[in-house]
Amino acid sequence: MKKAVNVSVKDNPRKPMHPEALIRSFIKKVKKEKIIEQARDRMFYLKPSEKKRLKRERAQRTRRKEELKRLKGK
Repeated sequence: MKKAVNVSVKDNPRKPMHPEALIRSFIKKVKKEKIIEQARDRMFYLKPSEKKRLKRERAQRTRRKEELKRLKGK
């Protein structure tokens, strides 16, 4: 049985915006708050050791990406 995830993201434009722009801003907010990532994480149980391993791998990937960006900038 899957868990229900309640999410509330509001976008109050100050001026009338084009619908595609509203969708883009909504997607940015959802990504920033990591709502999709949380929902995926909660779909299945992960053992604490697996969580640690995945977190470590994610950190290594981000470090590599940052290092490549830094090297390309020179």
